[in-house]
Amino acid sequence: MQVLRCGIHGFHEVLGIDVDEIRFYWTIETDDKHASQLAYRVVLSTDEAAVQGDAIVESKLAWDSGRVMSNEQRNIICKPDNGFQSTCSYYWRVTLWDQSERPHHSAVNHFFTAYPRSHLLPPYSMNQTYMPHTSLIFRSWFEDEPNRWKAVWIGDGGDKPIYLRKAFDLAQPPARAIMFASGLGHFNMTVNGSPASDHRLDPGWTNYHRRVQFTAYDVTAQLQTGANVLGAHLGNGFYAGDKGEDRFFWPMYEDNTYVRYGNELCFFSELHLFYPDGSHTTMISDPSWRVRRSATSLANIYASENHDRRQYPTGWDTPDFDDADWAFAKPLTGPRGHIYYQTQPPVVLHETFQPVKITEPRPGIVCYDLGQNASTMVRVEVEGPRGSEIIVRYSETIQEDGTVLMPDPLFKEYETGVFSRIHLAGTGAPETWEPDFSFTSARYIQVEGVSLDGSDGRPVIRSVVGRHISSAARRLGTMQTDKEDVNQLLSALSWTFSSNLFSYHTDCPQIEKFGWLEVTHLLAPATQYVRDMEALYTKILDDILDTQEPSGLVPTMAPEIRYMCGPLHDTITWGCAVCLLPDILREYYGSTHVIAKVFPAAVRYMEYMRTKERRGGLIEHGLGDWGRGIAFGNNQANIETAIYYRCLQCVAMMARELGEMQKAKEFEQWAARIYAVYNRHLLVTDDASRPYAYYTSLDNYPARDRDAIAQAMALQFGLVPEQHRKDVMAAFLDDVADGRIRAGEIGLRFLFNTLADAKRPDLVLQMARQEEHPSYMRFLRRGETTLLEFWQDECRSKCHDMLGTIYEWFYAAVLGLKPTGPAYRTFVVDPPYNAEFKHVKGSVDCPYGTIAVEFTRNEQGQAVVNVRVPFGTTAIVKLPRSGKSSAYCREGEESRAVDGGEVSLSHGVYSIIEG
Repeated sequence: MQVLRCGIHGFHEVLGIDVDEIRFYWTIETDDKHASQLAYRVVLSTDEAAVQGDAIVESKLAWDSGRVMSNEQRNIICKPDNGFQSTCSYYWRVTLWDQSERPHHSAVNHFFTAYPRSHLLPPYSMNQTYMPHTSLIFRSWFEDEPNRWKAVWIGDGGDKPIYLRKAFDLAQPPARAIMFASGLGHFNMTVNGSPASDHRLDPGWTNYHRRVQFTAYDVTAQLQTGANVLGAHLGNGFYAGDKGEDRFFWPMYEDNTYVRYGNELCFFSELHLFYPDGSHTTMISDPSWRVRRSATSLANIYASENHDRRQYPTGWDTPDFDDADWAFAKPLTGPRGHIYYQTQPPVVLHETFQPVKITEPRPGIVCYDLGQNASTMVRVEVEGPRGSEIIVRYSETIQEDGTVLMPDPLFKEYETGVFSRIHLAGTGAPETWEPDFSFTSARYIQVEGVSLDGSDGRPVIRSVVGRHISSAARRLGTMQTDKEDVNQLLSALSWTFSSNLFSYHTDCPQIEKFGWLEVTHLLAPATQYVRDMEALYTKILDDILDTQEPSGLVPTMAPEIRYMCGPLHDTITWGCAVCLLPDILREYYGSTHVIAKVFPAAVRYMEYMRTKERRGGLIEHGLGDWGRGIAFGNNQANIETAIYYRCLQCVAMMARELGEMQKAKEFEQWAARIYAVYNRHLLVTDDASRPYAYYTSLDNYPARDRDAIAQAMALQFGLVPEQHRKDVMAAFLDDVADGRIRAGEIGLRFLFNTLADAKRPDLVLQMARQEEHPSYMRFLRRGETTLLEFWQDECRSKCHDMLGTIYEWFYAAVLGLKPTGPAYRTFVVDPPYNAEFKHVKGSVDCPYGTIAVEFTRNEQGQAVVNVRVPFGTTAIVKLPRSGKSSAYCREGEESRAVDGGEVSLSHGVYSIIEG
C-alpha cells in the first residue's frame, strides 16, 4: 500500500498556515484486492527527524492522533493544545495499518506557519518625531514578539504602479528561507532577478476593508552568499482601481457607485531566514527599502496598461543594480483589513495559444486569431525605433475585415476603451511586452502602429501569443464521446469554466470580472468533476462572510465592489451560497472545516429571509429564472422558495455537525413549514383540464400555468408529496416534449437533472442541437469556442459559464458518474445504455483517487462498461436494461455472473459485459 497525496483541507499551498486547527487527508493506492485500512496514526513535530524512519521520537511530537481504529482518510482534525508555534516548520506523517496489521508510512510532509493568533500588522505612527511607533502607547502591540507581525506597509504614497527593492548581504546561505508578502492591488515578487513563484495577480481579490491576503514563497534556492536583492512590482487591481484618462473600467461604467479601497499602493514583506546552527533572523519591509515609479504608468485590470520601455530600469531587481537615485520608501497606514494567508490556489499561466491566422486589414494594423477564446494574458514581441507607440486591443468578436468588435451597442466603450499602449525603447532588438496586472477574455488580438515586414517604416511585429490565465486548482476530469458535436461542446464548456476561475469565481473574465455568487453553487456540481475547488470555495465563503450586512442579508456578489439595487442586491438564489457551499464542501470533498465559522452567518441569513416571507412562507422578491427571455425574472415563488427550503435543510445539517441538536430541530421544523406552504400555494390537484397534478407559478396570479421549471424545482428539491411524484414528472415531460429549452440560468440545472432522472438523454441532446436559440450547438455552428452570456448570436460577453450546467449532465448522465457519498466514498456508474452514444470514455481524479469509466456498445450490440474504482470507495454500477438480460463482471482473469439491476464493486479494475 502506498500513502499518497497528503494534504490539508482548505489550503492549496501550506507555507503560511495561520490557524490553530487544521484537517489532514490522504489517498491510498494498492494492488491488493483485499486490502483495507484498519487504523491510522498521524504524528506532527517541529523536528523532521522525529517523524522519520520506523521509530517515532515521542518526546518531540507536537501532536499525535494516536492509533485510531478507523478507515477514514479525510477530515482528520489536528488541534494542538497550545496552538501552533509562529513562523515554524512542521513535519507530519501518516502511518496506517492494513487488514493484516502491517504498517505503511507516507512520506514526511511539511508545512510552515505564519502567525496563527495575529492578523494585524503593527501600527506605524506617521509622526515619528513626536510619537515613535515603539513608544509607550504602542507597547502592547510589541509585547508578544514571537507571535506578532513585524513588517510595515510601505510605498511611495501614490496610486500609480511602483517598483520596490531591498538590497542586503548574507554571510552564508540559509538552510531555509520563507518569505511572506502582500502588495495591493497586485504584485509580482522577485528574488535576485528571478520570479519568487509562478503566481500571477497575487494576492487574491478580497474586501480589503475586512481581509487582505498574503502569500508565502520558499526562496531558499534563490538566495546566495554575498549580495542579494528582493524586488516587488505593484499595480492597482481592484484595490485602487484606475480608469486612466481614456479607458473602460466597469465599476465606473454607469454611475461610479463602486468601492475604491485605498488611494496608496502598498506592500509588506517578511523574509524569515533559518540557519544550520538553529538561528532565525527576520528581514522586514520598512523605510530602508527603495522605491521608484514603474515604467507601467497605468495598471487597469480590464486589460489596459500603459508601458514605456524607455523608462524601464533594466536589471532593477538584481544585486548589481545601482539604486542610489531611488527614493526611500514611505511607511503607510495600509488597508483596514486584517491579514490572512492566501488559502485558495494562486492564479497562474497555463496553455499558450499560437495564432491560427494573421491578417493585415489596412496599413499599420495587424490582427491575430488565436483560434480559442479564453481568459488571456497576451505577449507581444516587436522591434522598432525609440518612442514608437504600439496599441494592443483585445476582442471576442471581429468585424468582416478582422478588426475588433463589441457587438453590443450598449458596450461600445469596451471596443474603444480597452487597450494597452506601449512605447518602445528602440534597442535595435526585439522588445517584449506582456501585462503584469491585467487580463481579459479574448480570441482576437489587434496590434496597431506596426507592420509585418517593416516595409512602410513602421515597427515590425515579430510575434503575438495568448497565454491562458486561470486558477492553479488541480485539474481532475476529462471526457470524450463518439459524437463530434458533443466533443466540441465539451471543449467549449471546459474552456469557459477554466476561464472563470481566479481568486474567486467570475461571471466573465472580460467585461465585468465580478464575483456574482449564483455561479458558485449552481456550477459546483459540474466544476467538481474537472477542478479541485475545495480551497477556492473555502476562500469564497470568507468573501461572503466579509460581505454580509448587519441585517443578515448576503448580497449577490462577494466581494461587493459595486453597489447594486433591488433584486440585483438581494436575491436568495445568489445569497444562498452562504448556506449551500458548506454542504457542497461536505458532499464533494468530505470536509466540514468551514461549518463552525459559517453557521452563525447562515443562521442570520435565514432570519433575514424570514422577514421577506409572503403568504406564510413563500419568497417572491428575487430575480427568478434569470436569463430566460434574456434577463427577465419569472417563476420567482417556485425558484426562490425552493432555494429557501434547501438553505434551511443545509443550516440544519450544520447544526447537527456542530452538535447543536435543538437548533437542528428548529430548522427542520422551519423547513417543514416552508414545505407545507409551498405545496399549499403552488401544487395544483384540482384542475380538471389536466390529467395530473402539477405545480404552477404565481407570475400571473390567479391564472395557472404549468411549465417545466416549476415541476423541476419541486422534484429536484424534494418538495413533491410522494403520491404526486409520478404526476409531476408527467407534467414536466409534457412541457419538454418538443425538445426546446425554456429555462434561464437558475432553472437550467434543474431542467437537465430532471431529464437525467427521467432517463431522457434524447431530449437533452435535442435541446442542445436546436437550429435556433436557445441552443448550445448554434453557438458552435457559428464558430464560437466558449459559451455566450445569453441565448443570442451576438452579445457583450462570449465567455460566460452561467449557462454551463449541461456540463454536469454530461458527466453525470453520459459518462454516467455521480457521487452518492461524501467525497465519492460511494458513487454510481450508470451510462446511458439506450442513448445514441456507442462509446463514452472519461475519468475524474476524485478525493480518493482516479475513477475511470469507459462505456462501449460493440458490433454485436453488447454493452461493455470498464470501471476503475479507487481505494477507499465503493462503486455501484447499474447494469444494462436494469437486469432484464444477464451480465458478467470480469476482474483480471476472473469472471463472475451478476444478477439484478446493479453490482457493487470495491477498489480495482473491472469490465461489466452484457450477456
